[in-house]
Amino acid sequence: MTQQSWHQLSADEALAAQQSGPAGLSAAEAARRLAAHGPNRLTPPKKRGPLLRFLLQFHNVLIYVLLGASVVTGALGHWVDTGVILGVVLINALIGFIQEGKAEKSLDAIRNMLSLHAMVMRDGLRREIAAEGLVPGDIVLLASGDKVPADLRLIGLRNLRIEEAALTGESEPVEKSPDAVAEDVPIGDRTSMAYSGTLVVFGQGRGVVVATGDATEIGRIGKMLADVESVDTPLLKQMAGFGRRLTAAILLLAGFALAFGMLVHGQPAGEMFLAAVGIAVALIPEGLPAIMTITLAIGVQRMAQRNAIIRRMPAVETLGAVTTICSDKTGTLTRNEMTVQRLVTTEKTIAVAGVGYAPHGGFAVDGVDVDAAEFADIARAALLCNDATLHEQDGEWKLEGDPTEGALLTLAFKAGLDARFEAEALPRIDVIPFESEHRFMATLHHDHSGHAFAFIKGAPEQVIGMCAQQRQDGEDRQIDPAFWHAQIEALATAGFRVLALAFATMESGKRELSFDDVKGGFTLLALAGIMDPPREEAIRAVVACHAAGIRVKMITGDHAVTAVAIARVMGLASDDKALIGADIEAMNEAALREAVRDIDVFARASPEHKLRLVQALQAEGEIVAMTGDGVNDAPALKAADVGVAMGLKGTEAAKEAAEMVLADDNFASIAHAVEEGRTVYDNLKKAITFLLPINGGESLSLVIAVLLGLTLPITPVQILWVNMVSSVALAMVLAFEPTEREVMRRRPRPPGEPILSGFLMWRVVLVSGLFMAGIFGMFELALMRGAPIEEARTIAVNTLVAMEVFYLFSVRYLRAQSFTFEGVKGTKPVLIAVFAVFALQLLFTYAPFMETFFHSRPLSFATGLQIVAVGVALLVLLEIEKFLRRRLIVGA
Repeated sequence: MTQQSWHQLSADEALAAQQSGPAGLSAAEAARRLAAHGPNRLTPPKKRGPLLRFLLQFHNVLIYVLLGASVVTGALGHWVDTGVILGVVLINALIGFIQEGKAEKSLDAIRNMLSLHAMVMRDGLRREIAAEGLVPGDIVLLASGDKVPADLRLIGLRNLRIEEAALTGESEPVEKSPDAVAEDVPIGDRTSMAYSGTLVVFGQGRGVVVATGDATEIGRIGKMLADVESVDTPLLKQMAGFGRRLTAAILLLAGFALAFGMLVHGQPAGEMFLAAVGIAVALIPEGLPAIMTITLAIGVQRMAQRNAIIRRMPAVETLGAVTTICSDKTGTLTRNEMTVQRLVTTEKTIAVAGVGYAPHGGFAVDGVDVDAAEFADIARAALLCNDATLHEQDGEWKLEGDPTEGALLTLAFKAGLDARFEAEALPRIDVIPFESEHRFMATLHHDHSGHAFAFIKGAPEQVIGMCAQQRQDGEDRQIDPAFWHAQIEALATAGFRVLALAFATMESGKRELSFDDVKGGFTLLALAGIMDPPREEAIRAVVACHAAGIRVKMITGDHAVTAVAIARVMGLASDDKALIGADIEAMNEAALREAVRDIDVFARASPEHKLRLVQALQAEGEIVAMTGDGVNDAPALKAADVGVAMGLKGTEAAKEAAEMVLADDNFASIAHAVEEGRTVYDNLKKAITFLLPINGGESLSLVIAVLLGLTLPITPVQILWVNMVSSVALAMVLAFEPTEREVMRRRPRPPGEPILSGFLMWRVVLVSGLFMAGIFGMFELALMRGAPIEEARTIAVNTLVAMEVFYLFSVRYLRAQSFTFEGVKGTKPVLIAVFAVFALQLLFTYAPFMETFFHSRPLSFATGLQIVAVGVALLVLLEIEKFLRRRLIVGA
């Protein structure tokens, strides 16, 4: 018997297949089965040890380049620089190690969802045992408030309702039945099953254990989660490719310079080796990993201020690249609070305002407000035929009981009824509880004069059959079933769950309510259309995502009609097309990939379906963010490029599998996070565009010197000073740059776009050439004036730093002009960095002890003015280039 087919067997067949009976197993047989099947707990996966996890943090091409830089500086005897570089590498590794350790808790969270104790039949007697001791064939007894301890085939029940939100994502409790269902129904419709980790909210039941531990439905999800491989973020992929290309370029250029100098100019091998080392050091952007880490960390802080908690730093940038958001419905796009939004009477259809359980909102017909007193009888039926309670706590309305009954209570409160007053005026005398067999609830009430009244609510088809009249214009007239069935169909098509409310006068003094009393003679008052309403802020966030070129898809365990109705309200789908779980099941990968291009609503989706949908979108080249809150979402959350879990109502398993947790469960926070992610990527591009031309200008200066057989204008140790002090300090401030105005009005960048676009490559080549001209020109000019080589090199270093400072003001706006008040003023971090670098260069130039380390020499004030003039000239030339590009190049 497969794990998924127990629901199609009858109760007797399931007992026979498990070789069990109503009295349960004997203690001896249970012990034998425990030895055969093992304890009822999830098997911990094999984990990488802490040492291996730490060492793997160094498995990155950029880190290899950085380690190579430390070897080079160590070989040169510059141990301080070696220590700084290794410190940067170590900080990166520690951050990655800590973040990965948090992600390892994902499976632990699922294991903790198993019940601790279970009530079973052993040797014909009720016994409470540890849930780990359950075996297939055990008879388990369930009561309201219990957590289901294993997967059960139900064999008997009374009014049993189970909340399966953690497994299916749907908050509405499922009415259970011992009757078999079809083999191919989705998990949410397997009413004859109770699954491990779900919660009994009402009634009692008993079932035979059919699966324990890893064989349970929740165990299969845990196995899926363990098998899902985390994906590399676009940034990590781009930086890995960039690092590989940069490493190859460094080795080729340094090797070429070494060979050229020795073979063409006959330079000594030792001297040319130092020149080659200098070129390699010049090309390595030592500060880039640190700047990348700091830029991401600042993004994390900014997102936290906007209720998005990042658990894995590279996910910050990935959010900026997202092209598709796959969202769960219940509790994510919707409020997870059932609400009566429509009332249908014989005369009119009434719109009920307000969402959630808060009793705020009025009534309107065709947009015109109407007096709630008109609906007093309807509201009274909703209030009195009800077992739920609502109370206000810390400004929020809390429900105790069934969500549907909570919606009816809120309706009554909106109509102005007082629960205590009505209960005292018409106290309940008897009740027929709701059961799935008869699909209605009826209550008997007396007024103070002894008159008896009955109220009834339930499935509309059932209640209509019990009614002889309908309330029309304040009078009871013969019921028109065809009219009501048409209204039921219209409400259901619009995505509402429909309940009927009815009323009858009973004989005075009646004390008991029987099924014979409610067979007929009732007056139908109204139909109530109930829906878990969309969040208003989520609707606005969907609009913002569409404006940013991001598609939003709904993947839910709910029925297709309801999903399409919600999607229509939220603007997710322009048509009523939806794919259900059975359709997904029947599709191969190619067909599914084609389907996800056009369809935005997926209903009755199981965990496997959600995972396949995410993977199909990724196969189409999409960068996917997946939102969710249930255990059922965890595998898809982990597989997505960015998993987004709900912080308030989300399960721990979902939070641990996700890269980002929303502290306010607000879908709108995702749009804010995307905005911050795009800002982070923009700032990273600015930092790279700032650093690479500096490194390019340094290396070109050395290459030209080698090719022409001239003296090197800057020594390797001076290059390290510039790269690790001034370059890093100036580039760091770009991480603090504010969001550009049009960031959420442009489409996501293509997933395969290199981090250095054609425009940025041109900018790197142009600025590298200008830096080379400035460095080499000032060096040679100083030599021509008769300056000692140490002074000429000091001039070259200060020229390089001056050009960096003025280039910083240019790179803050890659395409827009920098000669504006905002551009010249800069941000506070920019001004602090400029003054810090100015102070450090004064130290470099004039401090005697710096002369010992770097062979620098003091410069005259006139020379200093010439150096500043070169920096200003660079900024002017780049502004002219921007102007020409805007005017002459289409699309620049």
